[in-house]
Amino acid sequence: MLYIALYYKLIARDSVTIFNYMNSKKYNNTTLIIGIGKTVISFSLLYLFIDMGYSLSLQDYLQSFTENPYLVFILFVFTIGIFSSIIFMPVNIYTGFYLEHKYKLSNQTFFKYFIENVKSLLVGLVIGTPILLLFFYVINQFGDLWWLVFASAMFLISVVLSQIFPIIILPIFYKILPLNDEELKSRISNLAKGAGIKVENVFSFNMSKNTKKANAAFTGLGKTKRIILGDTLLNNYTKDEIETVIAHELGHYKHKHIIKNIIFGTVSSFLTFFLISILYKNSLAWFDFKDIAQIAALPLLSLWAMIIGMIQSPVGNILSRKYEYEADRYAIESTQKPDSFISTLNKLTDQNLGDREPHPFVEWFFYSHPSIKNRVNAITNFVHEKNIIEVVSEKYIETVS
Repeated sequence: MLYIALYYKLIARDSVTIFNYMNSKKYNNTTLIIGIGKTVISFSLLYLFIDMGYSLSLQDYLQSFTENPYLVFILFVFTIGIFSSIIFMPVNIYTGFYLEHKYKLSNQTFFKYFIENVKSLLVGLVIGTPILLLFFYVINQFGDLWWLVFASAMFLISVVLSQIFPIIILPIFYKILPLNDEELKSRISNLAKGAGIKVENVFSFNMSKNTKKANAAFTGLGKTKRIILGDTLLNNYTKDEIETVIAHELGHYKHKHIIKNIIFGTVSSFLTFFLISILYKNSLAWFDFKDIAQIAALPLLSLWAMIIGMIQSPVGNILSRKYEYEADRYAIESTQKPDSFISTLNKLTDQNLGDREPHPFVEWFFYSHPSIKNRVNAITNFVHEKNIIEVVSEKYIETVS
């Protein structure tokens, strides 16, 4: 009887594993296909909007109401944004609400989903409108050097936004509370000291109000730097598992990934703006535009940004995955708990419905993090190489074999 019970238990476990695997494949493939489709349609519609003369017609129509170029520009951008939102609203609702509920990942009612999107829109308007006006001012005042001035301004703006994000922006969407688990705080503090980082601010946030997914992160710069843990993580993971997650994040600081990303991002940003400026100026004549500051011509910038972004994406992802592997190794070395870390990665993958084994090209092109299969394989190889004390359980190794 014992063998029969064990047999059915294994069958049930394998059935659940297969079911989860199939669901994750369907979920990730659906979101990927829709994301690619939206990008292709956005590019095509924007191209047709320019090529068929609608961009120029919209500019002329708005100028019939006002001669203020800044007002015309803002109305021009908002009009395109409104039409784009209307066109893609059904798809956005499908992916953001229906699909998340279909795969039991969302805790939102439709009303809450709507409110969260309204808040995101308003925050985007508050931050984005001044940036748009700054861009239009720069391209009018600095001519062909607009890219250099605007890239410099965006660097400064990104630094400011990084500082205010955890104390102003994040609380708009979530309730942020100091972590009240003293033992866990002590563990995190010790890990931070081992990494040479002083972290006094450890918080939890009610991630569960929107989703069943789990996450944790370092956020902020300077005095606003803090660790935030989703309640979905705190409520479903052991202290050892959470400790390894934090150790992974600290690994990014230890290996100076933050500084390296800032340097890489800054260089990449300046190079991108430079290339866009050259391509933009040389393509104006294709559509009979006369000047780089002509409002009707500005959507061309978005077209070139999409093309360059598509080319740059794999490069940035390759670097990001390299950093993730390094942070994983640091988490193992600093905690000596590879079993707990692998357990965490597996649980997070299941909870967030991640694809354990995406197609190699999909992982190479789209993934900023290695797949769970590749991460666990790398961890187990590292453990054997370094003779880490804790033994990695076979039950976790078998999930990637």
